[in-house]
Amino acid sequence: MHATKERVAELAAMMADGGVAVLSGAGLSTESGIPDYRGPDGVQRRHAPMTYQAFTREPQSRTRYWARSHLGWRTIARASPNTGHQAVAALQRHGLLSGIVTQNVDGLHQAAGAEGVIELHGSLDRVICLGCGEVTPRADLDRRLHRANPGFSARITAVHPDGDVEFGDDELAGFGTVDCAGCPAGMLKPDVVFFGETVPPDRVRQCFDLVENSRLLLVLGSSLTVMSGRRFVIRAVKLGIPVAIVNRGATRSDAQATLTLDAPLGQALPALVHHLTAHPLTPLPG
Repeated sequence: MHATKERVAELAAMMADGGVAVLSGAGLSTESGIPDYRGPDGVQRRHAPMTYQAFTREPQSRTRYWARSHLGWRTIARASPNTGHQAVAALQRHGLLSGIVTQNVDGLHQAAGAEGVIELHGSLDRVICLGCGEVTPRADLDRRLHRANPGFSARITAVHPDGDVEFGDDELAGFGTVDCAGCPAGMLKPDVVFFGETVPPDRVRQCFDLVENSRLLLVLGSSLTVMSGRRFVIRAVKLGIPVAIVNRGATRSDAQATLTLDAPLGQALPALVHHLTAHPLTPLPG
């Protein structure tokens, strides 16, 4: 614990002059009840992830995804921001952050009051039609799926951070998907980046611009296993921009970081806010 306090104080000194770009991952949301894949409390995939190609080309795969996502959406929709999210929002309010990039698709940064968040992989609270391009709220689709599948339930064996759950294929019988309400047979897809799909180039450029114009890159709750997020660490290191990592467990970029802190984010980040603002974090009501 003493070493953690020292590291928090050291990180606070690095951040004191502001200009900090935040890159957050699934580990920031575990304390909100959304599991990650690789952390100490994470779940392991039993099946290959849904790919864009399978989703768009295979009706059975699409039905399986929407059935599992329909039940999994309950976990995302009822999740509340934890003290880690609240701490990031507080750091932003105090003018210490140059911006926030999140790999998460749960919207919890915004729910905590953060603004201008770049959602690298999109968000589960939106649905896009691949036919006409219309973007609609996930809540609208949820109501339509409820009407199309009254009483649908299944024995859930695992919950995943990308908003779907696992259950046996034998429980899929009778589940029906719905199409776009605005165009004939328009295929609906969550407004997130699937495996096999690329992040929009302008969004990636926006993230690189943020990192390149910041004094420090602060990574929160990401193992940096996949290149989608790690590329920003690589760019920061190449440009001589310090990198600090707060995560439970080791990350793939620990050797390149100026500072690493292995600690629960819901404890470390409020302590960081206290160091930098001389005020304790005030929890959100409710």
